Amino acid sequence: MPYNQTQEQTDKPDMKLFYACFVALVTTSFGFILRAIILPQWGREFNLTQTQLGEIAGVGLWPFAISIVLFSLVIDKIGYKTAMVFAFLCHITSAALTIFATGYWMLYLGTFIVALGNGTVEAVVNPVVATMFPKEKTKWLNILHAGWPGGLVLGGIIALLMGEETSWKFKIALILLPTLAYGMMMFFRKFPVNERVKAGVSYKEMLQEVGAIGALIIVSLIIFQLGAVFSWSTSFNVILILVITAWFGWYTKSLGQPLFIILLLIMIPLATTELGTDSRITDLMTPAMSKLGMQAGWVLVYTSAIMFVLRFFAGPIIHKVSPLGLLAICSSIAAAGLYMLSMSNGTMILVAATVYGLGKTFFWPTMLGVVAERFPRGGALTLNITGGLGMIAAGVIGAGILGFIQDKSVDANILAYDQANNTSIHSSYVTINKTSVFGDYSALDQDKLASASEAEKSTVSAIRDDAKKDALREIVIFPVIMLVSYLLLIFYFRSKGGYKAVELKNDLL
Repeated sequence: MPYNQTQEQTDKPDMKLFYACFVALVTTSFGFILRAIILPQWGREFNLTQTQLGEIAGVGLWPFAISIVLFSLVIDKIGYKTAMVFAFLCHITSAALTIFATGYWMLYLGTFIVALGNGTVEAVVNPVVATMFPKEKTKWLNILHAGWPGGLVLGGIIALLMGEETSWKFKIALILLPTLAYGMMMFFRKFPVNERVKAGVSYKEMLQEVGAIGALIIVSLIIFQLGAVFSWSTSFNVILILVITAWFGWYTKSLGQPLFIILLLIMIPLATTELGTDSRITDLMTPAMSKLGMQAGWVLVYTSAIMFVLRFFAGPIIHKVSPLGLLAICSSIAAAGLYMLSMSNGTMILVAATVYGLGKTFFWPTMLGVVAERFPRGGALTLNITGGLGMIAAGVIGAGILGFIQDKSVDANILAYDQANNTSIHSSYVTINKTSVFGDYSALDQDKLASASEAEKSTVSAIRDDAKKDALREIVIFPVIMLVSYLLLIFYFRSKGGYKAVELKNDLL
């Protein structure tokens, strides 16, 4: 049945549906903040290495890419509501698995499932909101994504006020509150038809916007991560990637839109800067915040509160500086903020956290807005592949590399301390040897360290504290890469007459 444009013009956006999408996004960040806060508790209770904690933090991100990409391929056929039922079941199942976890793998699986649910939520809410507000996509996507920091603030405050003495199981159970809320709110709503479908853009034309190169990027990250989990050989990974990419290229007969490919690549350092850091910042800032007598989770809550407020004002800011100008400004501020966090002590942590919070505020939704405005023919796929790539990059690269940097730094610095002081701390306690996607590493054995002398514990603690700040300092390179990229894109668009949103014509009329 042809789409009735006259009907669409008389219809106003269903704000109740928008609020339901907002609460669903709040649910995704509830799970994120709760896990970030209790990650150190898991490390102590289950004797996990920093890299293992990084892997758990990472698996809370990268499966997002699997569900968001798969659902984007079929969501116009199965319907948005069906996808939301799947997300709802994932959130319920994940909470149950995590609460009854007995070790690393149950924690890993529970976090994996919640990430699938989170990806499904974003596969729905991003295209729905972009369709509801076709003339103001970037503005309303920013307002929608205020739900992410809003959930971080609300979930974080509740969990932190419960205190460290409260079992982490009760904190994980908090995710059930927004889950039940969005489940009831979504049930009675009618979802709009995607603007790509309304305009008569075919399914194949949607895939052509991504093309073989776009498929190569997202498929490579997904396959290599799955290969690490299931111990696939490198040759098998490469063959599988080439087969899928070749088929996609043959079917679409397109390499993909060049600008879209560039935006995909920029999304990797963007997601690492924002979500990769956020997933570990509670652990990274624990030493410095402990000296102030505060839980480190307050840093994430504070920076998220800044994001929550400012995202409601994205519209006027974008009107003045353009989406790309805003992204360039935020990149420079985020780089300064991360460096300051790595160097700060005492009350200066608050200043550094403020700068970092300001910098990361508009990254994610503004990038989605740029993709939605420039590639509407890509429908849900281009929009959600961008978010999916960001999540898997944050999970595989961001969260994991922060833990890997810490373990490698502790390993090297304890060995150097032994050599300088003729001690044997390294051989006694750095005895766990593991392999990650970044390479082999050695880590502290928490059980053995518990029996160390107070002097040895004090030495190791000081070295570990330094390693946490080293990790923050290392990732400043990512927002610097983003700044250079956005400046080049600004110059490119100026040479073409300026940045403008692409509007779809209704081909069915």
